[in-house]
Amino acid sequence: MFTRPSIKFCKSCGASITYRLPDDGDTKQRAICTACNTVHYENPLNVVGTIPYLEKNGKLHVLMCLRNIEPRKGKWTLPAGFMELDETASEGAARETQEEAGAQIEMQALFTVLSVPAVGQVHLHYRAKLLSEVYDPGYETTEVRLFSEDELPWDEMAFKTIKTTLKHFFEDAKTGVFTLHERDLI
Repeated sequence: MFTRPSIKFCKSCGASITYRLPDDGDTKQRAICTACNTVHYENPLNVVGTIPYLEKNGKLHVLMCLRNIEPRKGKWTLPAGFMELDETASEGAARETQEEAGAQIEMQALFTVLSVPAVGQVHLHYRAKLLSEVYDPGYETTEVRLFSEDELPWDEMAFKTIKTTLKHFFEDAKTGVFTLHERDLI
């Protein structure tokens, strides 16, 4: 299970933090400043990314990135990463796709929302139509490559969220109807 990050000092005044129930009736222990009583909420991180795809030789292909960073260095993933402040989820997904794959895309609908409470994350993946087969991977990526469904390196994928997203993607592609998929990955 996810272990709570340990906040030690108040972001507002710098005093020490204690974990206790707030005075407002909240039922969860929170990080509370011992001096100014500021409550510091610890929330899941949002991971945003895309499923860049195109049709080639009569088959649907997805663009994947070979990770050049930990965790899971040397494993395949879809372009994704942590959402930044001051951006929407779709803007973050597009930014991550540009940073990791150097791919030119047309953003489409949100496709998966996967809650991963064990690591304190929520993963959001958007479908994204590839506009070009010219890529310029960034430092986080060793290689980018197009895979058809039957070529996917299932045993070499970095994360369960990627496998789940791709399984839904290719299942929906067979029907021609892409719907939003929401799951909890425990």
